[in-house]
This record gives sequence, C-alpha cells and structure tokens, in this order.
Amino acid sequence: MLSMTGYGRAEYSENGLNLVVELKSVNNRNLDLNCKTPRMFLALEDVIRKTVQTYVKRGRVDLFINFSDTREKTSCVEVDINKANAYYNASKVIAESLSLPNDVSVSMIMKSPDVIIDGANPDATEFEEIVRSTVENACVKLNLMRKVEGEKLVTDMLSRMDTISELAEKITVRAPLVADEYKQKLKARVEEFLKEVKYDEARLLSEVAFYTDRVNIDEELTRLKSHVAQFKKIVFDNESGKKLDFLMQEFNRETNTICSKSNDIQVTKYALELKNEIEKVREQVQNLE
Repeated sequence: MLSMTGYGRAEYSENGLNLVVELKSVNNRNLDLNCKTPRMFLALEDVIRKTVQTYVKRGRVDLFINFSDTREKTSCVEVDINKANAYYNASKVIAESLSLPNDVSVSMIMKSPDVIIDGANPDATEFEEIVRSTVENACVKLNLMRKVEGEKLVTDMLSRMDTISELAEKITVRAPLVADEYKQKLKARVEEFLKEVKYDEARLLSEVAFYTDRVNIDEELTRLKSHVAQFKKIVFDNESGKKLDFLMQEFNRETNTICSKSNDIQVTKYALELKNEIEKVREQVQNLE
C-alpha cells in the first residue's frame, strides 16, 4: 500500500549534460500531473507523463525538470531577414508619422525578437532516453518514500480497527440489556400510577416487544464487524484507496444508524467514540493510493 504523499529526486550528469528531475506528490481523488519543464522538452511531455503514470495512479504530482547543456557546440546563427525588414519598415513609419529622425541601427534590429535564430539548438528527441530514464529513477525514489509512509498509515489504521472492534463488542454486550432495563422501568412506572389496580401483563410485554424491535441494532453490529474484517483484508491490496474510501462510508452509515436507534446513554457514548475513530481512519484512507 502506497501513500499519496512523497518526494523523489534523480539526477543525470554526463558528457556536459546535466538533468535534475524532482517529483512531489500529495493526495487527490485522481491522478493530476503538473509538469514544469524547459521549453525545449515540450515535445517530450507525453513520454514524461506515460512514465509517471506507470508508477503513480492517484494524487496530485508536481514534476520539475532542470536542464543544462555545457557541451562545446559549433556556432550557427541564422537571420530572419523578413522579420528584420518588417522591424526596419516599422521604424520608418514611426519616424515619418512623428517627424523624427530614424535612428534605428543594425544592432538595434538584431536585438529585436526572433530576428537572430540560434541554429545550433538541439532536437529534444536527442535527449528522450535520458529524460525518460531520469524521470523513471525519480519515480522509483518517490515510491520508496510513499511506501514507507503508506506502511505507517496502515499500521495506525489497523490499530484503530482493533479499537473499533472493541467498541462494537461493548455495544453488543450492552444492547440486550437496554430492553430489559426498559421493561423494568416501564413496569415500575405502571405500578406506581395504578398502585393496587391490576393491569394487563400482556399489554406490557407487547409494549416492551415493540420497543425492543425499534431499538434493535443486531444487523448494524453484524455489518460493522464484517466491515472491519473486509478492511483488514483490502488494506494490503495495491491501489485499494478508493475501495477503502467507499468502505469507510459504510462504516459511517452503520454507526449513524446505531446512534439514531439508541435510547441508551452508554450505547450512545460508545457509538460517538466509534464515529471519532472512523473519522480518523477516513482521513488517513484519503491519503492512500
């Protein structure tokens, strides 16, 4: 099981080429990959994305690439003469319109955008394998950290599952006593009001039976214990974050029903403690892939 929170860094440095890849991930419902790379690597973005998707299935991932090429290169400068003419003609129009001398020089035109083109710029595909392998190494390191974090989360959640089981067992023990206590209180109240007058015992038992059925939480407790068993099994599967997220909704549903049916202070107290533990587990589940 992997956490969605982690950091990975890989570096390539050889023959004058220096490439650093950094990955930072946090939790998110689906995979949201944000690439920040040098402009020359735009053509490689698909390769980068597919490589990351092999290692990361969910979470918001920020990827940063820094690159420098210090190799000796043969100078190759090209001129866009059409663009240079356009700049010069524009300067003449401005000078004539404003009745000003045209002081545009060759050096000024050379500094204009896109007039001088560096023809020695390499093709990005030249670095495709270097970029792919370095991104892959960064992903491996990212997953190593995510695995350590995930194992810590699993250990803590399993501990909380044991607490949930203990609370469910306490409710299981307490629940049958609620109806019996209600019967005794109702009988004492009837006898107090009617005193020596005889009352219909069958009517009393019927009222107790109706109350017992209304507050019965056996099904909810059975499902709650089943959810705990499922959680302990699913938590060790890969990419089970979404399954566990759904399962935690079921935990909440059963606990809410117990709270609504409960007419006993002690059962309500246990149920509220259950909700507290379930909420803590739910928050941690949302950080699992």
